[in-house]
Amino acid sequence: MKITALLVLKPSSSGAGGSSSTSSGGGSGSEAVVLANATDVSHFGYFQRSAAREFIVFVARTVAQRTQPGQRQSVQHEEYKVHSYNRNGLCVVAFMDDHYPVRSAFSVLNKDPAEADKLTKIQRDLDETKIILHKTIENVLARGERLDSLVEKSSDLSAASQMFYKQAKKTNQCCTIL
Repeated sequence: MKITALLVLKPSSSGAGGSSSTSSGGGSGSEAVVLANATDVSHFGYFQRSAAREFIVFVARTVAQRTQPGQRQSVQHEEYKVHSYNRNGLCVVAFMDDHYPVRSAFSVLNKDPAEADKLTKIQRDLDETKIILHKTIENVLARGERLDSLVEKSSDLSAASQMFYKQAKKTNQCCTIL
């Protein structure tokens, strides 16, 4: 399961759903504008990577133009699936391998930025808590070593106390006999 690319595009108002002339439509006004693009083409050959990136952008623009607002769709191309979701005038397009579950793919595309920030905050809080727990465990272990040495000392003290008690008892017996 691999995500090859995630893109955010702004479809032109004339192309999304209305016209079918995406290839013969004249200028850059009929193309979707790429706002963000994250691709991983490392699994392609070195000389194929540039062409793969261009192909990803071309397909993403075409799919974004053909995805109606509020609509989700999936397009199969060879061993890849292209999933798209048009929300609030922005279209998110994902290129994933054929084995990637569709439900998970749309979950990625439907991610609300506010939720993502909350998840990032929770992750940061968890990381901080983990660091604190590690320090606490180290302190407890160090305290455990100190407690062991105190226990050893206390057993020494109790043996010394027992000797003192026995000697005091002998001394007291001498005094009471007279």
